[in-house]
Amino acid sequence: MKHKTRAWTRRQAIWLMTGLSGSLVLNACQTRSQSTVSSTSNAETTTSTKSISASSGSTLWIGYTPLYIALEKGFFQEAGLNLNHKDFSAASDLQAAFGAGRLDAIALATPAAVSLKAKSVDYRVVLVADNSLGGDGILARNSVTDIKDFKGKNIAVEIGEVSHFLLLQVLKDAGLSKNDVKITNATPDAAAIAYQAGRTDIAVTYSPFLQKANATQKDGRIIIDTAKMPTAIIDLYLFSTKFADINPAGVEGFNKGIFKAIGFMKTNKAEALAITGKRLQISPEEAESQLKGVGLIDLPTNLKMLGDAQSDIYLANHLKEVSEFLIEQKQISQPPDLTKVLAPKFLKTEA
Repeated sequence: MKHKTRAWTRRQAIWLMTGLSGSLVLNACQTRSQSTVSSTSNAETTTSTKSISASSGSTLWIGYTPLYIALEKGFFQEAGLNLNHKDFSAASDLQAAFGAGRLDAIALATPAAVSLKAKSVDYRVVLVADNSLGGDGILARNSVTDIKDFKGKNIAVEIGEVSHFLLLQVLKDAGLSKNDVKITNATPDAAAIAYQAGRTDIAVTYSPFLQKANATQKDGRIIIDTAKMPTAIIDLYLFSTKFADINPAGVEGFNKGIFKAIGFMKTNKAEALAITGKRLQISPEEAESQLKGVGLIDLPTNLKMLGDAQSDIYLANHLKEVSEFLIEQKQISQPPDLTKVLAPKFLKTEA
């Protein structure tokens, strides 16, 4: 089976790279995983008289900056949604919580979304959050001259998660497979630490671990990152179908909060960076730098990705390609039914 996941046309890539709210100077990548923290907005705002309550979760990632701002500034509450958000350290724990119905909403990358559907988890994609433009990458020692040199080497990577997906794509493009390498299961932070300490020659991770490990370990460099693969990793916001059917106004309120936060990033840059830095435990300057590694997807582009089947960037096509790739790599056993997961009806043009 021919691997198509990265084979989007230049026109598609340009759509994603220009149709981004992230061309704000505020654009980048941090961690999709750190300590578990429960958080709701601490801003004093006027809430709707018919506020809807929901629980959500994600790992920490700079592409979710609008989410963090909306929580901090009370934008969800203003839109009638009382959102209780939790940050998870392990992506597997996050997905298990959503699959078990302990969360109403979740943020994750497309490979994880396809894997959840393959496990019969029922959800709707209500918003495309971002695409990685350099925030995810692979670190390799100088003795590893190119990707073909990965053969026989030990690679630290979180098995079954977004970094593993990236690695499998890179290996395939180099004519290699997972059987040609030795994999050590490690979370993104642990993989970076192992690389820094000299315990592995190759590590797959993402910001801020990617940049920190690269700066600390002088014998090596980032051999490849998603700046060269702008359609490889796309992050989504999902709501359970049950919640979305019962509380459509709550889902619309979530989307309104996200887009208001994106607008806030444009007009209140310093405060936005401070909020992001605090959430991700980095400085505002680091947040600004890391935001260059993601593109935040704006409303017009979301409408095309979720609702325009004739568009070059229609998300259903990408999900199908991801599904085919995961089957080929034996990450899932059969293609899940993805025909009804996209839900553009929650996108309001006045948002």
